[in-house]
Amino acid sequence: MKLSQIPTVVGSPKGSAQEKLDAFLEKRRQAKRPVADLEVFERELHQMFAAAEAEAMGEELERYDVDAPEILIDGVRHRRVLRCWQTYMTASGPALVERSLYSTRQDDERAACPMELRAGVVGGFWTPLAAKQASWAVAHLVPREGAEMFKLLGGMQPSRSVLDELPKQLSERWEICRTIFEKLLRADEPVPKEAAIVAVSLDGVMVPMRDGERQAKRQCAAAEEQHLRGPCGYQEVGCGTLTLYDRDGERLRTARMARMPEPKKTTLKGTLAEELNAVLRERPDLEVVKIADGARDNWTFLSKDLPPGHEIVDFYHAAEHLHAALAAAYGDTSLKCQEQFVKLRHVLRHEPEGVAKVIRALTYQRSRHPRSKKIAKELKYFRRNRKRMDYAQMAEQFFPIGSGVTEAACKTLATQRMKRSGMRWRHEGGQAILTLRAWAQSERFDRGWSILMETYKQEVALPSKVTPLPRRHSGVSV
Repeated sequence: MKLSQIPTVVGSPKGSAQEKLDAFLEKRRQAKRPVADLEVFERELHQMFAAAEAEAMGEELERYDVDAPEILIDGVRHRRVLRCWQTYMTASGPALVERSLYSTRQDDERAACPMELRAGVVGGFWTPLAAKQASWAVAHLVPREGAEMFKLLGGMQPSRSVLDELPKQLSERWEICRTIFEKLLRADEPVPKEAAIVAVSLDGVMVPMRDGERQAKRQCAAAEEQHLRGPCGYQEVGCGTLTLYDRDGERLRTARMARMPEPKKTTLKGTLAEELNAVLRERPDLEVVKIADGARDNWTFLSKDLPPGHEIVDFYHAAEHLHAALAAAYGDTSLKCQEQFVKLRHVLRHEPEGVAKVIRALTYQRSRHPRSKKIAKELKYFRRNRKRMDYAQMAEQFFPIGSGVTEAACKTLATQRMKRSGMRWRHEGGQAILTLRAWAQSERFDRGWSILMETYKQEVALPSKVTPLPRRHSGVSV
């Protein structure tokens, strides 16, 4: 921030939260009767302990402060320009701390706070633990619900606005060095010894975008006298998974990832490829299985850009295409349609060369209904993907034949958090949430957080012949 924007507090509050807590506890120890309302007592007790914790945190933060005429940050000389009070959010609540600010005295130069740099304060406001707890909460809850949750729990009570802003700040820093950070994230994740199969898959889900060009789409469609298909202003969030299985097909671990809308899912595909390559460098003996629906773009990536492996079209998507063809032949609600679907679905799933039998059945239906574009389309789908539909053989080897893990990732990563009533997303805000949720659902939250927090810490040195002034104890809570 600019020097003119630095918030200051004149003077400091009096009293000690620790003294108040001690007096409160001593009074209760001398009491002979229980409190009138245990819930009220428990809330008051918790608040007093939280205030004492915040006070202790304020005192500890001050120990990171450097009060000297000059300091060196990355070898650059900074001169002290101000000493003032600032409120920081700790996991127990706000703490008011006196700190020194330094500047190179250049125009528009941000004032540097050695206390924040040495302690790893996030965004000039959050202590590391408070930021971690708030980030985890807002990854799962909307800011309003997160604020209500913290208020109910006691301790820190951040506002909706600061909860909304925090993940964006974190994501901006993560994205700058994302590829490096993701490499570090994978480095601390050894492949389980019992792993025998690695499956990769990708899919997408439409989410409402604030900058989704909704009005422009409507005007363009109206000018061309076209009927819009699909919700205007929605774009596709890409979701990918890498899952490890044992020899019996039991799932061991899944890494989930998601990216906001972008052409061809370029970033998501790159991340998924790096995940797979990292696993295979450690365990080249793993059987590689690639699973997706029939979308051509998915298979262009899975076939050409990833190491060789077994390719499988998701069985449940294939079954939907089979039903669509039979519905066109017999009528969607007819008993004959249901009877043939159950029969051919079993053939496709369990019989050797089942896809060939399905293709023959659909070829016959096309001869009976030569004008049906739907039957012709679905027949083409099965012919194009027949090499990826040997489900009986794949199942015998305990390979996964469905993309349910990725379908679930689409739902839990994006849909549940990003498609609530009235929501509209911009790219930056949406990616911030997706990154945090992907960490949490991949058992990577702690490691991802540790990597990111290291970027907030910075060494502060004193020039030669400069000594710091004696530290004055003034840590207090508010």
